[in-house]
Amino acid sequence: MKGFARNWLVAAMAAVFAASAPVGAQAADAVLDGFKKGEPFRVGVDATFAPFEFVKDGKKTGFDIELVEAIAKEIGAKGVEWVDIDFKGLIPGMLANRFDMISSAMYITDKRKEVVNFSQPYYPGGLVVMVKADNTAIKSPKDLDGKTVAVQIGTKSATYLPANYPKAKVVEVETNAEMFAQVETGRTDATVTGKPAAKLYAQGHPSVKVLAEQVTVEEYGFAMRKDTPELLKAVNAAIDKLKANGTYDKLVDKWFEAKK
Repeated sequence: MKGFARNWLVAAMAAVFAASAPVGAQAADAVLDGFKKGEPFRVGVDATFAPFEFVKDGKKTGFDIELVEAIAKEIGAKGVEWVDIDFKGLIPGMLANRFDMISSAMYITDKRKEVVNFSQPYYPGGLVVMVKADNTAIKSPKDLDGKTVAVQIGTKSATYLPANYPKAKVVEVETNAEMFAQVETGRTDATVTGKPAAKLYAQGHPSVKVLAEQVTVEEYGFAMRKDTPELLKAVNAAIDKLKANGTYDKLVDKWFEAKK
């Protein structure tokens, strides 16, 4: 469900990338060469978005986590080195070479594609509306006009709502948990967020519900710097192989199908 917090951030990140490229940019195959030397796959994540990535019993888990670990094996990395960072800092952090890929339920958007490369889509998603279970005033996205709607800073809903539902009163919060709590406690009328996470949350919290009509239909992808095209090719090839050998379907069944 996740997007830029402000349009100007695209230009700012592009400037960061351009400024750092002469000294920090890597050769096209430098990341893959590092794997041959026994280096781990450095991946940035904001592990607060179940069932994609979250922490349970002190350990990262989720669909993205397990899929990336499987990808790492396919491309020859010595495991995954997860770099924790808030969602809004993921792209700037990667452009600054703190890690080499982003795995954090990130939507593929034209704005993001201006500054990063994306893998092939690895899971379908989209924005949905969550409200209190007894809410009868909001039956579809068009009913958001005049209502208070919680969104997470840095996500697509934070920019999509003002642009497409200008009469909605947007309330920005820092974390996914805060966003859901806004609705559950009645501090906002609704929240707009990613479908898989919203569905999962609603299953465990009967006081809220997810509207059947989606706000958008989109796809998730793994982001990489534009100076690592060989890594991009390797990741896409790994995804294809994991789909062909059944590993991908097993992960989908584990994290989504069984939770419907």
